Amino acid sequence: MIAVGAGLVAGSIALVGFGLDSLIEVSASVAALWRLYSDRDLARRARAERIGLRVIGALFLGLAAYVAADAVHALLARTAPERSFVGIVLATASLVVMPFLARSKRRVAVAIRSDALAAEAQQTMFCTYLSAILLAGLVLHATLGWWWADPVAALVMVPVIAREGIEGIRGRSACECC
Repeated sequence: MIAVGAGLVAGSIALVGFGLDSLIEVSASVAALWRLYSDRDLARRARAERIGLRVIGALFLGLAAYVAADAVHALLARTAPERSFVGIVLATASLVVMPFLARSKRRVAVAIRSDALAAEAQQTMFCTYLSAILLAGLVLHATLGWWWADPVAALVMVPVIAREGIEGIRGRSACECC
């Protein structure tokens, strides 16, 4: 929520997109919990897996569409965001923490043979990539004054986000561990 707020204050599309990605992470966690509670009944477990993957996928596709539209609009309107040092700190922290979190989730996914949790672990790893892209855009804007770095960073995020969405809609996790 801090990233969304900081992004709205600064007018940073990439930062808002990154923050919304974090909300999808929470949704993925809820889906994974649903899967864990559905573990006793195999039919219910399979249904929870399918629904969980598709919900996560739909959220990613919605985010990709939002980020793409907003970034294109900002480029065409030549809308310059404010500098966001809060965003730089968040992106840096995320870049450091997310790989460790993704590995931990992946170990649990393999142990319990959960595609939904594997998809969530992959989403967390994608969050690392998004952190790097976000950080580049924010730092280029803050240090060099390149107003377009933020919407371009947002556009670079779109294929990463959309790929995960498509995999989820297809009912597959991005990492086939199970």
